[in-house]
Amino acid sequence: MCGIVGIVGKTSVGQALYDGLTVLQHRGQDAAGIVTIHNNTFRMRKGNGLVKDVFHTRHMQRLQGDMGIGHIRYPTAGTSSSSEAQPFYANAPFGISLAHNGNLTNAIELKEWLYTVARRHVNTTSDSELLLNIFGHELQLTENLKLTPDDIFTAISNVHKRIRGAYATVALIIGHGMVAFRDPNGIRPLVFGKRVTATGIEYMVASESVALDANEFEFVRDVAPGEAIYFSDDGQIHSQQCAENPTYNPCIFEYVYFARPDSAIDKISVYGSRVEMGKKLGDRIAKEWEDIDIDVVIPIPETSCDTALEIARHLDLPYRQGFVKNRYIGRTFIMPGQEQRKKSVRRKLNAITTEFAGKNVLLVDDSIVRGTTSGQIIAMARSAGAKNVYFASAAPEIRFPNVYGIDMPSANELIAHGRELDDICQLIGADKLIFQTLDDLVSAVGNVNPEIKQFETSVFDGQYITKDINQSYLERLDALRKNENKDDSDKNADSIIDMHNEGAE
Repeated sequence: MCGIVGIVGKTSVGQALYDGLTVLQHRGQDAAGIVTIHNNTFRMRKGNGLVKDVFHTRHMQRLQGDMGIGHIRYPTAGTSSSSEAQPFYANAPFGISLAHNGNLTNAIELKEWLYTVARRHVNTTSDSELLLNIFGHELQLTENLKLTPDDIFTAISNVHKRIRGAYATVALIIGHGMVAFRDPNGIRPLVFGKRVTATGIEYMVASESVALDANEFEFVRDVAPGEAIYFSDDGQIHSQQCAENPTYNPCIFEYVYFARPDSAIDKISVYGSRVEMGKKLGDRIAKEWEDIDIDVVIPIPETSCDTALEIARHLDLPYRQGFVKNRYIGRTFIMPGQEQRKKSVRRKLNAITTEFAGKNVLLVDDSIVRGTTSGQIIAMARSAGAKNVYFASAAPEIRFPNVYGIDMPSANELIAHGRELDDICQLIGADKLIFQTLDDLVSAVGNVNPEIKQFETSVFDGQYITKDINQSYLERLDALRKNENKDDSDKNADSIIDMHNEGAE
C-alpha cells in the first residue's frame, strides 16, 4: 500500500505536497518522493525514510513550481531499495513523471512487451515504472506536438486495455498538466478536491480525503473506477470514462486497517465503517459467548479503538486503554521483513498492569495476518497479570495472498491459511478467539453506500476480482519474494536517480 498526492496550483506547491504526504504517512513508511515542474524542468527529491527524514529545508527550497506530485512507499515485495522510491520519470515523450498506488498482476508480460515491442527499458523491479513507460508509449503514438484532452484519454484507454491489477495513478506531463486515473475495478482509492485562492482555482488529488483536509481543499468527489481527470496547465479540467464496463470493487481492507478514520473513501466514512464493525462483532460475541465472563474490553491501538469501543458499548462492559503506544515506532504490519516486525512489537506497545491484573480481558484488533504480533500481545497481557485473554478480530480470517498492493504475497505466512479456528487460537495463545464474518464485514462497510455492490475481498475468500490469478501465479510471486529477500546486498544502495535529485547532499 502506498499514498499519492498531486496538485495543480497557482503558486508554489512544494509545501502542500509535503503536508499531504505527511498526513498519508500511515500508508507507507519506507520511502518518500516529490516531483515538481519549474521552468519546464522536473525538480525531484526522493529517498528512503519517513517524509520528515527525506525532505529537509534545502530540498524544499529546490522543489519550486506550481504543479507537482508526491508519493510515500510501502514495499509490497519485502524490499526497501531506494531505487524503488517514487515518483519515476521518463524523458519521452514530452517528459513524464508518475506515481502509483497498487500492483499490476501482469507485470511479467508487460515487461517483455515493453522490451520487444515498445523498445523501452525499465531500470527497476517496480511495476510503477512499467506503468509509466506504457503510458509514455501510448502518448507517443499521437501525432500532435501539443496533446489534446482526447489524446490523453485515448492513451489512458489503451493503458486500461493493456494492464491488469489495481492502480490509482497521478502523472505530470511537462508543457501540458497533470492527469489522474484509477483502475476499472476501483480497487485502490483516489479522490480530488479544489480550493479557491486570490489567484484562481487550485486542484488536488490524493489517496485519501484527509490529505485534502490538511491543505484546506474542498472535497469534490472520488475519481470513478476507470475514469481519468486531466488538469491542464492553463487551469482547465477535463474528465472522461476511459474503461469498458467499469465496476466498483474497492478494497475492503482500506476500511479495516489502512485508511485513517477521518478519511472518506467512495462515499464511505472509514470511522463510521469501523463503528459498524464493532456493532456487528459485538452482536456476534453476545450470541456466541454468552457463557464467557469478560471483565473489560481493551483495544490494540490504534486502528481497532473505534471498533472496540462499540463492542464494549454493545456488551455493556468497561472500555479501557490497556496498552500505551510508542508513536515513534512505525506500523508493524507494513514493515519490510518479519524479523523487523517481531522486534518492533515490544518497542511499540507497553501494557498498563492495573488494567490486566486478575481480569478476564477481551482484546480487540482490526485483523490477524501472520499471527506473530497477536501472539506477542497476548503474552504481554498475561505477563501483566490477566487471568484469561480472549481475542476478537474485526476482520474475518485472512487465508489467501493479496496481489493488489498489500504485503501478503505468501499463503504460508498467513496464520489462518489451512487452519481452523481452534488451531489459530492455540497458536496465538488465546483462551478464546472470534472473527467477524465476511458477510457482516461487507454489511458494516457497504451499508453506508448502496452504490457499491461488491468489495475486493480476496484475502478472505480467495476470489480475485481481476480473474487472472491462479495457483501458478501465486507460486511464482512467492518464489520471487523469497529470492528478493535473499539478496540484501543493494538494499541501501544509492538510487541511480540521485543524479537528478537537485544536487549533492
